[in-house]
Amino acid sequence: MNLIFIIGCGDIGLRVARLWQGRGATVQALARSDEAAARLSGAGITPVRGDLDIPTTLATLPLNGATVYYFAPPPTQGDTDPRMRAFTAAGLKPERVVYISTSGVYGDRNGAWVDEDTPPAPATDRARRRLDAETVLRAWGREQGVRVNILRVGGIYGPGRWPLERLQAGMPVLREEECGYTNRIHADDLAAICVAAAARGGDDRIYNVSDGSNGTMTQYFYAVADRFGLPRPPALTLAQAMQQLSPAMLSYLTESRRMDNRRMLQQLGVTLRYPDLASGLKNV
Repeated sequence: MNLIFIIGCGDIGLRVARLWQGRGATVQALARSDEAAARLSGAGITPVRGDLDIPTTLATLPLNGATVYYFAPPPTQGDTDPRMRAFTAAGLKPERVVYISTSGVYGDRNGAWVDEDTPPAPATDRARRRLDAETVLRAWGREQGVRVNILRVGGIYGPGRWPLERLQAGMPVLREEECGYTNRIHADDLAAICVAAAARGGDDRIYNVSDGSNGTMTQYFYAVADRFGLPRPPALTLAQAMQQLSPAMLSYLTESRRMDNRRMLQQLGVTLRYPDLASGLKNV
């Protein structure tokens, strides 16, 4: 495998880096600050200075022939992703780019199943920004001959990602009878899927990423509370939630869809370590 380069090396990026380091690969990552560079160096990752918000810093990134993981989020406002646009305009020529997107690009499907051929219908600016990034990256990949894989990921959970502060604060959830389907993937499984995408992903290919065991967000909060010995959060009716919860949280709680993950399992050759929430909660 050629050089592995990670843009947006947070929790998932570090997990992916460790997997590649275990295979003897050289891993580099974009660092926008001295603090980020020190954190990366401490993890055995070579930092390369640059900033997606300053496009002139991107042109000299050592990406020719590299496998790039693009995990950086879009800005928090607007309905486009100028960071992805800066990346694709920088004149770089990696071999492959694996991009983590969101299942939110499908919008609310009233509990229906969605596969990779389901037309996107994002209902929030957050999801529209992700779809814009997908669209820009895929068009660039086709034009430049770069292999692009889009991972549309459900909710990520696992060690270091449990909603313990929210549960300890007693923040409410939507009552289960009114809560739609959500989709989840364990962080370690997601990292392994990212590695599999680089090895076996098709050209210009989208993959739904979830464990396939659909539940509700309320069920998730209840299960985590029970596992950690915390009180279950209070449950609101939808009418109450509309008055008390943020628009972002409401979108998580009320959008309902079930993700078909067969393409991921079959084409990437993935065997999930945590095929459902119960198995994931055992590993805490």
